[in-house]
Amino acid sequence: MQVKILWADDEIDLLKPHILFLESKGYEVESVNNGASAVEKCSGEIFDIIFLDENMPGISGLEALTRIKKIRPQIPIVMITKSEEEYIMEEAIGSNIADYLIKPVNPNQILLSIKKNLDKSKLVSQKTNSDYQQEFRELGMKLNSRLDTEEWLETYEQLVYWELELESVEDSGMSEILSMQKKEANKQFCRYIEENYLNWLNGVEDSPQMIHTLFKDRISSQLDQKPFVLVIDNLRYDQWKVLRPIISKYFTIDNEEIIFSILPTTTQYARNAFFAGLMPSEIQKKYPKLWIGEDEEGGKNNYERELLEQNLKRLGKNVKWTYNKITNLNGGKKLVDNFNQLLDNELNMIVYNFVDMLSHARTEMEVIRELADDEAAYRSLTISWFEHSPLHDILKKISEAGRRLIITTDHGTVRVNNPVKIIGQKSTNTNLRYKVGKNLTYNEKEVFEVKEPSEAYLPRSSFSSNFVFTLEDHFFVYPNNYNYYVNYYANTFQHGGVSLEEVLIPYVELNAK
Repeated sequence: MQVKILWADDEIDLLKPHILFLESKGYEVESVNNGASAVEKCSGEIFDIIFLDENMPGISGLEALTRIKKIRPQIPIVMITKSEEEYIMEEAIGSNIADYLIKPVNPNQILLSIKKNLDKSKLVSQKTNSDYQQEFRELGMKLNSRLDTEEWLETYEQLVYWELELESVEDSGMSEILSMQKKEANKQFCRYIEENYLNWLNGVEDSPQMIHTLFKDRISSQLDQKPFVLVIDNLRYDQWKVLRPIISKYFTIDNEEIIFSILPTTTQYARNAFFAGLMPSEIQKKYPKLWIGEDEEGGKNNYERELLEQNLKRLGKNVKWTYNKITNLNGGKKLVDNFNQLLDNELNMIVYNFVDMLSHARTEMEVIRELADDEAAYRSLTISWFEHSPLHDILKKISEAGRRLIITTDHGTVRVNNPVKIIGQKSTNTNLRYKVGKNLTYNEKEVFEVKEPSEAYLPRSSFSSNFVFTLEDHFFVYPNNYNYYVNYYANTFQHGGVSLEEVLIPYVELNAK
């Protein structure tokens, strides 16, 4: 369909060559020589883009701009002016113009402005698709080789980058190709974890940075800078990347890494390990009263404060510190109201549980499922929550106080689709991504087995003999009521097993602007 342009300028006759040039490019151009006529034209006709001279007799360009915006708020308007006075630019930009050009303008400037405003989406789609096609081959070759730890971190970073780039592209074809490539990457990554995870924990191979040594390795040396440490439960790396531009308004990023969570990738295991600076079996052995097992009653993360206290003592860090866990809106608002009380401390630890609640709510509530139907929608919902949450206000206050901020998480989450059958006793735990118990029956090729829990530094309970973890986007289902549970849990976000999304998590150090 032909693009229709309105051009308003009191010297429109002098612009005839420009209009002919645009018409030769296939555009339809209507011209008027004053602001009142431009407003009248817009009242009766629809244009794709409007070029508006700022300095016209009668109704000025700025006044015409205001009136047109009331009639046709969605039409992009390009302001053209001889003046470079700052107040005119501010007025125009404040009125949400699409572009601002200084006279004299040449035909190519006008053409570029049209393409930027009307063809941008198509051009960006073409360029993004072309760039990913080139990198697709490189990623494919990398995945066919044996990647080391650094290469896996780089590969996952690339996959997330392209996932975010392609989600705004009109043509979904490349997104589907990326989805298949990411699936292959997850398959290879699970093999990598199966081959290396136990070796890392037992000192057979050098381990990457893992969650249980993160406080000692990264955070403890920064306590002289009085940091705020924010643990956003269940925050995936891609979710961090979409929150990054918002947070960057208040902070500069000093260091950004991808680190490894531990198995099971759940709050009970990974977050306790983070606070304690120990693996789960070490916590159970050293602080038996602070570890609540799978088969015991009570909250599994009720002793994070006590575990952190013991961790600080072992590290010889005699500092003034606080611990706050936020699990609801009122808790977040209360922390905002009492924020100034935190400024005397050398360490402020904040656990924010919303993303984890969002993940579980999506499983339980149909309306959340519909709002977060896929990965892109899940990220979008995360942004919407963050922008209107007390956490956003807390980060603003941390920045205003000029304090250092560290953001991390305990584990990620993966959207599951493929059921894997397992048979267990009634005492077997309920998590869909890992099972622990005696006499478990399953297909060994479909899981990562840890037959001896001590090798993975996992605690023994009265009914545990081995742990099994699902891989990629699989989830455990019992044969009885099989179809019901498959339909209920398919396409939900779960955690506890082995996948890029669950294991590889963000760690970020930031300074206040």
